[in-house]
Amino acid sequence: MTNDNTSVKRSGPPPIVFILLLVGLLGGAYWFFFRKPKVAPVVTPPGLEAPQAGTNTPAASANFALQPSVAAGTTVSIDGSTSMVLINEALKAGFMQQYPGTQVNTAAVGSDNGIQALLGGSVDVAASSRSLTPQEQAQGLMAVPVTTDRLALVIGNDNPFKRGLSTAQVAQIFEGQLTNWSTLGGPDTTIRVINRPSVSGTHVAFQEIVLAGGQFGTSPNITTLNRDATTPMLQQLGTDGIGYATFSQVADQQTVRVVPIDGVTPEAANYPFQRPLYYVYKDANSPAVQAFLGFALSPQGQQAIAAAGN
Repeated sequence: MTNDNTSVKRSGPPPIVFILLLVGLLGGAYWFFFRKPKVAPVVTPPGLEAPQAGTNTPAASANFALQPSVAAGTTVSIDGSTSMVLINEALKAGFMQQYPGTQVNTAAVGSDNGIQALLGGSVDVAASSRSLTPQEQAQGLMAVPVTTDRLALVIGNDNPFKRGLSTAQVAQIFEGQLTNWSTLGGPDTTIRVINRPSVSGTHVAFQEIVLAGGQFGTSPNITTLNRDATTPMLQQLGTDGIGYATFSQVADQQTVRVVPIDGVTPEAANYPFQRPLYYVYKDANSPAVQAFLGFALSPQGQQAIAAAGN
């Protein structure tokens, strides 16, 4: 019998190939799950922002529907923007009428302080006249835009001034730097500025938007009303006065004329004196939050907001 000592040849690739393939697969999995670059979020310029991540618009707010009933004894606490005082009070009255036995407590210490109170757990909702910062969103806050503020500049129908104004000119008028209509292409007449009182939410909004946080002038041509009411202001415009109001309050007035700003009127999408106003929340499942925001975004709530001007 012949003893054959020759080796039997193996078929297929050597084991080292399988080892290399396994190492490659493991390395690829590690890169995909742990080292893959993350896509940076898209940042929208302020004033043109779309609804922030996690927020709902009034038109598509499935999470905050109008509640058929709210338990008696439910309390909602709100703090924040001084520009939203009138909105808060209008919604408070409507909410408590819609749901007897409930209570809405409101305060106004500014957007920043209201947001801090929300983070600290002392309020259910913060009223804010600005959008949330990335840091605030990272802390779990979400914002719902509830309305848009548009401030109109108005003069009397008999005022000889027939032109528009620039945003800079409006600021200069209310800061007391421009005091004669002739410097704007009008008659040689003093510009009689009629300002709303400091307790007015519209006064505060105008100061923030138009004067960029600056101060109203104190020159002799500037008069401040004793109480915040639009009709008396309109009645005082005459042929040389100028004032301001929420556009919805003056749009149908027959005795005054809205002044175009930068060539556009408040109906235009690019009108400069506008901004969204927000309610900020942290716990979307809170019964108080769901009840109040459901009402604020409902037709009843939106009607109350539209009426909150005087």
